[in-house]
Amino acid sequence: MSRPRLIKRLDEGLRLGHRVMVISAPAGFGKTTLVTEWLHGLKICGAKRATSVTWLSLDEGDNDPVRFLTYLTAALQQVDGNVGRATQSLLGGPQLPPVESLMTLLINDVAATATALVLVLDDYHLIRIPPIHDALASLLEHQPPHMHLCLVTRKDPPLPLSRLRVRGQMTEIRAEDLR
Repeated sequence: MSRPRLIKRLDEGLRLGHRVMVISAPAGFGKTTLVTEWLHGLKICGAKRATSVTWLSLDEGDNDPVRFLTYLTAALQQVDGNVGRATQSLLGGPQLPPVESLMTLLINDVAATATALVLVLDDYHLIRIPPIHDALASLLEHQPPHMHLCLVTRKDPPLPLSRLRVRGQMTEIRAEDLR
């Protein structure tokens, strides 16, 4: 089922430079289908400037910071192979540096790319550990303007969403919108 009204809202959020798109509803509401349709439309119609998309489907095992950051880095490298090289080498070391430091490296690498980027984190509700939420909060705080985060989740994550909402930096699609 096509949802042009919701696709238009996501397009508008991207056009306005919103940092994050939150698609939040219980199972079976078509969250992933909506995002897939939206991203497919971006690729066909093309945005004003080229927009690359990378998608990370999360599961219970991704509650390990090393695993999460390894997969996040790999997803970002799908857009630009130079992103995350230093992060990867540190993730393979004997001792994990602070997650905030690793996120700073990733954010700086993304900022150095010229490519507009949409990063989709699907099933974010499966992430439960604070270090990963803290890493994402850091990303949202320091996110380069050409990067957009799309969170697909069954419940709101413990991130500073209210701050983003007040600043007009977030597009939200909820269960009532998806009905």
